[in-house]
Amino acid sequence: MSNNVISPEFDEQGRALRRIRSFVRRQGRLTKGQQHALDTLWPAMGTDYQAQPLDLTALFGRAAPVTLEIGFGMGASLVTMAAAHPEQNFIGIEVHLPGVGACLASAQEAGVSNLRVMCHDAVEVLEQMIPDASLALVQLFFPDPWHKARHNKRRIIQAPFVELVGRKLAAGGVLHMATDWQPYAEHMLAVMSDAAFFRNLSSIGDYVPRPASCPLTKFEQRGQRLGHGVWDLMFAKTV
Repeated sequence: MSNNVISPEFDEQGRALRRIRSFVRRQGRLTKGQQHALDTLWPAMGTDYQAQPLDLTALFGRAAPVTLEIGFGMGASLVTMAAAHPEQNFIGIEVHLPGVGACLASAQEAGVSNLRVMCHDAVEVLEQMIPDASLALVQLFFPDPWHKARHNKRRIIQAPFVELVGRKLAAGGVLHMATDWQPYAEHMLAVMSDAAFFRNLSSIGDYVPRPASCPLTKFEQRGQRLGHGVWDLMFAKTV
């Protein structure tokens, strides 16, 4: 597998360009189990980055609705969803290798065959690899809120990203976001409300109740113990 999570870009003088990224890649140590999963399971369930569109039917060996999750952490909830919906296809993107290894191991243990994982910058994957109008659902759960005002520009939910996701969703497809940081929830709502090709699925125009179909993540469980709130937003593509 490739270990480059973002493709370098250069200016006319050949100098590397610095791009604003919504993530910081943590260099966590791989356990023996995670490394073994990467070594043995990546050929079957992993997909390396390439700067050309994927044939999603060929990737999964069938045509079925595709859910893409950005930043799946250790992959527990993603594997649970894939196991609960064998009639659907799932793609998970995560830049941290321990999480990718853990997800692969969990998928094998659960007997999941409808999941493919990637270890690369999600924006590049969407831009280059995901065909337009090919996704039924995009999930973005608890992205880094970049709390400090000077870092707000790093938040992944910005107008250009929303436009990109909109191109990749089929008509009626849904972007589902969740955060435990209220200022970020308000930022998400403002950005999404300005996107002309999305409509809010909230009956009161702001946040939706937590969908019962989504497994409770360890992150959410920890937040509940600490008394943190969680805000879910769901917007459907209208055209």
